[in-house]
Amino acid sequence: MSTSAIALMVLALVTLWGGLARSIVHLRNHPDESE
Repeated sequence: MSTSAIALMVLALVTLWGGLARSIVHLRNHPDESE
């Protein structure tokens, strides 16, 4: 794999897992109370 491909893969993984972690933290701090 080329260097640019590895950099793009790392960027995509950080974006994906970072967004997932951020959403988990947000839901933990602000639980969705529909009732």
